[in-house]
Amino acid sequence: MRISKTFLTVTVAVAAAASSVPVAQAASRTSAEASAHPAGLRAVLQQDADALLKYGAPGVLVELDTAHGDTKVRSGFGNVEKGTPVPWNAKFRIGSYTKTFVSATLLQLVGEGRLKLDDSVEKVLPGVVHGNGNDGRKITVRQLLQHTSGLTDYLTGMPQLFSEEGFQKARFDTVTSKQAVELAMTFKPQFAPGAEWDYSNTNYVLAGMIIERVTGHRWQDEVQRRIIAPLGLRDTSAPGTSPEIPRPHAVGYERFPGPDATEDDPKYGEPIDATRQNPSWGGAAGEIISTTDDGNRFLQALLSGKVLRPAELAEMTRTVPTNDGFRSNWPGARYGLGLMWVPNSCGGSWAHGGDIMGFQTRNGVTPDGTRSIIVSINTDSFKRAPGVPAPQGDITRTIIDHALCTVR
Repeated sequence: MRISKTFLTVTVAVAAAASSVPVAQAASRTSAEASAHPAGLRAVLQQDADALLKYGAPGVLVELDTAHGDTKVRSGFGNVEKGTPVPWNAKFRIGSYTKTFVSATLLQLVGEGRLKLDDSVEKVLPGVVHGNGNDGRKITVRQLLQHTSGLTDYLTGMPQLFSEEGFQKARFDTVTSKQAVELAMTFKPQFAPGAEWDYSNTNYVLAGMIIERVTGHRWQDEVQRRIIAPLGLRDTSAPGTSPEIPRPHAVGYERFPGPDATEDDPKYGEPIDATRQNPSWGGAAGEIISTTDDGNRFLQALLSGKVLRPAELAEMTRTVPTNDGFRSNWPGARYGLGLMWVPNSCGGSWAHGGDIMGFQTRNGVTPDGTRSIIVSINTDSFKRAPGVPAPQGDITRTIIDHALCTVR
């Protein structure tokens, strides 16, 4: 859920962060027991997963779920030092994919008549959004979920997270929602509410606070009660301040640049193990842990109408244009309420990826909810192998397109 002008990648001190995990020979194999798909599809996905290693992915785990069965492939290493692969059932931090869970929870409350999307933030959270030109009276709940509020990302004021020394010192610190929003209020808004679009984690921390104000319960408990438990997502959790990831899991690697480093700067530090960290700094914007199986199950349930009523699902999938930075990774992308629409070779898909130190999640689901893919990589800081050209957009676009479009 990193701060982003180009979706979920860092734009502060580590705008060009990269992974030093070497591109070794892939310790890859396919999951024969987990697939009812033709071998041809499995081979395509395996080739695509292997190709991600040249961009600096230590390890990759991919799961495609369809009505015809599930296919899993993996490549590289879950633990580079030990040379072991990513576990087939690995749990991982999903970063900003958390936002889709939070938005769906809040939209259930809208469907129950407990608040309206066009209520002002001030009405629901009086006195919380104010100062330096920020005015909760002029911002709606819809604009929070849509990233059109204009509020500055609170991570702008947390540069300590984006250097190796700072991260090591702060990785186990607790950051409350109140602290995150108060930090955001020290910055002027980026634009007038509704005037433009810009991705800001502040929006979803506030969404979590709204869930808590309306229900009287922690946002984590409401997500558990409304989404995780009913869908049987047994390996999904919102850990709060706990730094642990339940086993099994890969090692999450993070590499930090020095001041003003560029992608090819030899002064990049060595990768560190960022697996254990207090994810409260992400909160409702990015703290959830899940698996490829659970992540797919949620996407399919959401788009097939099993999570939201038709009116609220229609609101969630009503989109607005994103900005140039965002579209540089996902050409033509539009944003709804915790979901983005991404054009592809067979029309388009719904998605919401996530980045957090040590892990990157990408996904996609067909509009009818019958076919979905989760891609988990155990780093979110990439360094290409020598001679590998810069990718055109997000590095997972090809594998997601092949999964959703090439073999039907």
